[in-house]
Amino acid sequence: MNDIRSKRIRQADIATAAGVSVSTVSRVLTNEPGISETIRQHIFKVASDLGYPLKTAAETAAGGLALIASDSVTGGLSVFYEGILEGLRAGAAERGMRFDIRLIREARTEPELVKEYLQTAGAEGLFLVGIDPSEELCRWLETSGTPTVLVNGTDPKLRFDGVSPSNFFGAYNATRRLLDAGHRRILHLTGSHRQTIRERIRGFEAAIASVESAEGRIVPMNFSGSSSQEAHDKTAEILAAREGYTAAFCMNDFIAVGVLDAVIEACLRVPEDFAIVGFDDLPCALMTNPRLATMRVDRAALGREAIGLMIARFRDRDAPARHICHGVPPIAGGTLPPET
Repeated sequence: MNDIRSKRIRQADIATAAGVSVSTVSRVLTNEPGISETIRQHIFKVASDLGYPLKTAAETAAGGLALIASDSVTGGLSVFYEGILEGLRAGAAERGMRFDIRLIREARTEPELVKEYLQTAGAEGLFLVGIDPSEELCRWLETSGTPTVLVNGTDPKLRFDGVSPSNFFGAYNATRRLLDAGHRRILHLTGSHRQTIRERIRGFEAAIASVESAEGRIVPMNFSGSSSQEAHDKTAEILAAREGYTAAFCMNDFIAVGVLDAVIEACLRVPEDFAIVGFDDLPCALMTNPRLATMRVDRAALGREAIGLMIARFRDRDAPARHICHGVPPIAGGTLPPET
């Protein structure tokens, strides 16, 4: 230790003492995302013990503002985004980032209003949570050079940093669970303008195409009221037509709850006669009988990842945009036969 302290400490010295690679040390010291918090804190401690000059997070992180899409029905914050907000808050606190939040209707994200929100909050970086920015807003963000992170969002042109669950692969795997259980006529209840949801549709269609004898049907939803009730009514209508559908992959767990109610009311056995897989692993998935099989989205992890992306953007404004996808592991439930 004395030998190391007698010379200028290098990242290689920290890597040796911490038992990690030099690239991992470099990523931690530049606050790049994708490193577990346990490893991050270990490296910071080792660096501090060795006398490496560390900048505090408060010195390196400018303030951030999160604009979060309000629920279109209630005008409040949806259960899904509560978890993301928890991760954003925790990540900002850990990194010393000043952080503010505004709930906003997506239709109101005009450049002038967003600029006003940023100025009022004294924020330099913008998190768009559950909001796909309009082309007008995209142009302003690019022109103004505003550091921007899309949270649970995807920019098809990859102009901005972003983090989301792996919607395509998650939907593909969810549908494959039903196919692997022997189902060949499968419904997909969905509906949204959002790019993330379109990726789930693509994943469903790709999985159906992977099995020659399989047939999928997209069931569009309007979301003019309760999504569970609308899903119930549409499923009941399809079942009454006796078209031979025996399974459903649902855009989210709320929709899956409505499908399950309609299937039970039709006196079909679950999962023997009709199987269901949801998405998101929301609290309602635990409350059904039987419990929903679903796909887990770690919403708090998305929020923490977004903070890391923003700090990296503050450090290097000219770096190419990055989009990070988090895996969505399957969660077993009684709406799907036991999987091997």
